[in-house]
Amino acid sequence: MNLKIKMLDDELWYGGSVAEAMKNPFDSACVFDYDMEKGLNQTMPLFVSTKGRYIWCEDPMKVHIEGGVFDLSANSDIILCQCGDCLKDAYLNACNKHFKFSGKIPPLKFFESAQYNTWMELDYHQNQESILKYAHGIVDNGYEAGVLMIDEGWHTRYGLWEWDFVKFPDPKGMIEELHSLGFKVMLWVVPMVTSDGQAFSMSYFPYNNFLNGACGDKKYFLRTDDGKVALVEWWNGFSAMLNMCNPDDRDFLDSKLRGLVDEYGVDGFKFDGGTINMYHQDYIVNGNQTKYTPAEMNIAWNEFGTRYKYHEYKDTFKGGGKPVIQRLRDRNHSWNEDGIDTILPSVLLQGLIGHPFVCPDMIGGGWWSLNYDPNFKLDQELFVRMAQVSALLPMMQFSWAPWRMLDKNHAQLCLEAAQLHKKFAPYIIELVKESATSGEPIVRHMEYEYPHSGYERTLDQFMLGKDILVAPVVEKGHFTRQVSLPSGKWKYLGKTEYEGGKTVIVDAPIDVLPYFLKEN
Repeated sequence: MNLKIKMLDDELWYGGSVAEAMKNPFDSACVFDYDMEKGLNQTMPLFVSTKGRYIWCEDPMKVHIEGGVFDLSANSDIILCQCGDCLKDAYLNACNKHFKFSGKIPPLKFFESAQYNTWMELDYHQNQESILKYAHGIVDNGYEAGVLMIDEGWHTRYGLWEWDFVKFPDPKGMIEELHSLGFKVMLWVVPMVTSDGQAFSMSYFPYNNFLNGACGDKKYFLRTDDGKVALVEWWNGFSAMLNMCNPDDRDFLDSKLRGLVDEYGVDGFKFDGGTINMYHQDYIVNGNQTKYTPAEMNIAWNEFGTRYKYHEYKDTFKGGGKPVIQRLRDRNHSWNEDGIDTILPSVLLQGLIGHPFVCPDMIGGGWWSLNYDPNFKLDQELFVRMAQVSALLPMMQFSWAPWRMLDKNHAQLCLEAAQLHKKFAPYIIELVKESATSGEPIVRHMEYEYPHSGYERTLDQFMLGKDILVAPVVEKGHFTRQVSLPSGKWKYLGKTEYEGGKTVIVDAPIDVLPYFLKEN
């Protein structure tokens, strides 16, 4: 279907892909092209407007915006609905009609304290000794034990899903020790299988001679039209790829992951890869010429992980409305080059497309090449401000150890950010429970909560629920903060009272995350 939609006067739109958050909101002056089948991070076939309209499609859309007109195409009907007069009306109506929330919530452990991920601390060099040292460092330096994710490198070859016993001589003992410290332990997983060696041998898989399809009526992996295993390009080269639309592939991977749970005590998994743009329309499975769209394969990969209590995803199509932890893609260690400047616009958009259970990227940045850049210089001010940006989001996640990377004073400020998150965790958890039923964002756009009040383009402050306004400092060398306060009475840091309906400037030294409590 093709559909053209003209914007109304002064109408602004939000939606599509979180990867394009910095281009939101869309107005009559913008020029924008996007193909959702090439999407990264959270992508929804949804746009919502400040005039109470929404656009929805069940399938990925190709989007062109120019001259105040949406030019849309998709393989199914595209819906335009007028259902109110503001952004909140548009979102809630779309949510209740197309991706209604079930009332289920992710484990509260994700929200109660900071999370920890070993990626930037150890990158590909994951090992038992260093992970235990890192975990003990968390506790010894005053942080509360929380969810701990052991990232890429814990395993042998891709597709074996087995411990590297050289680097992890006693993984069961390691996990028991982590549990005794209070951590829940997750392992990094991708659906990729190295295209040679043991993972491709008849002796390992129950796929005897699967390369030639001589496995009864079964064929595993994504395959090309001629029946051969397809080799998919990804960030670590070329590999075969499991397809979770195929029940045999699902059962096999589940047996491997259940083994890690049952034998070693693993609590869950960080599911990476499986992005919609890694799939191709000509892949087939099961030997019956059944074709699946890239969207169907991505959705199946994301649904697969929900069978485990602890799970996290980063690249999802049509994942709105689901009780899934959704992480932002990797950020740079920078102020204005895909770094701290992008966190709030991205998190705000996540909420407007049905993903309230959001986790920002690792504090300090999660872009792996930073560890190999000879010119990299850590900015301690930036590190602290990134911790503060995350502190009053639903989740916050450390990787680089502040006590190792920073001087004593800056490390203490990161600890205080984690303690601030802990202080507000009961309020955040109440919002999590409410959102699981209502679908309302936990982190709310100012325009969502205060429509038609001039906040359409305000992307550097947000409402945490209805009662807390948060305005992090995201510019280097700034130690005051200009904040737009809605009408009413507000207490800065819960102390100094301000009358709303105006813009105020407050002190924001390096040890302060500016926030205001609304007085009822």
